[in-house]
Amino acid sequence: QVWQIRLDLHLLNHDGNIIDAASIAGIVALCHVRRPDVSVQGQEVTVYTPEERDPVPLNIHHMPICVSFAFFQQGTYLLVDPSEREESVMDGFLVIAMNKHSEICAMQTSGGIMLLMDQILRCSKIAAVKVVEITELIQKALENDQKVRKEGGKFGFAESIPDQKITAFKMGSTAVDTNNVEEQAEEIITKADPPSDVFTKAILHTPGTAQIGEGIENSWGDLEESEKEESAEEEAESEATTFEKIETEDTTTMSETKKDEPIVLSDSEEEEVVILEPQALPQRTR
Repeated sequence: QVWQIRLDLHLLNHDGNIIDAASIAGIVALCHVRRPDVSVQGQEVTVYTPEERDPVPLNIHHMPICVSFAFFQQGTYLLVDPSEREESVMDGFLVIAMNKHSEICAMQTSGGIMLLMDQILRCSKIAAVKVVEITELIQKALENDQKVRKEGGKFGFAESIPDQKITAFKMGSTAVDTNNVEEQAEEIITKADPPSDVFTKAILHTPGTAQIGEGIENSWGDLEESEKEESAEEEAESEATTFEKIETEDTTTMSETKKDEPIVLSDSEEEEVVILEPQALPQRTR
């Protein structure tokens, strides 16, 4: 059984020589990988969790680094680490993958150009020098990263991300002192202005309605005014009933005195309508 490792490279910005940049990024990513620790006793294999044992790094014996070369005018001119504009006008391309021990791991050539043996040997010598320089930079960066991680700090890309920006992953915590909260609250209350003794009174626009303040009129009724209106309506109804009784008595006496006159029957069954005059409304008071 083996560990299966998959390496994905996402290109954010291409400005030429992408193979060299991708090889450096891939090697550094593999150096950062930590796999779970494993113990084997006979036929029993135990895989430990990170809480039980610290994960262990991969066994990377050497770092193959790619170095790219561009040729112009049928190999007359040689350029190391070409840019995107230089790649667009080059005649041929050569990539050499080598470790710091000057061991060639891979080689690729492209373009319509034939290279001589002396040109390839010259490129390999240049690649050996470049690979040693790049390997030293990678190892130094890994050592600094491991040292800072043990101290609980940040290094590299994580260090460049500010905490106090809205695009950051987290915001820095701010300490709040809550020791003298009650004393501070009492001090604020004593310094504050006392509340005003002016209370808003209800504004009576019409009977049965009232308003508090100068806003929209509210349609809640005044209890005393409503009782007065009900008593007034009851008095008006009692007066109307007494008036109807008197009228009916008058009609009966008139019918008795005029027995000889013919009686005219009417189809309508409606009684006489008595119009009650409305009472004078009180003026608005504020």
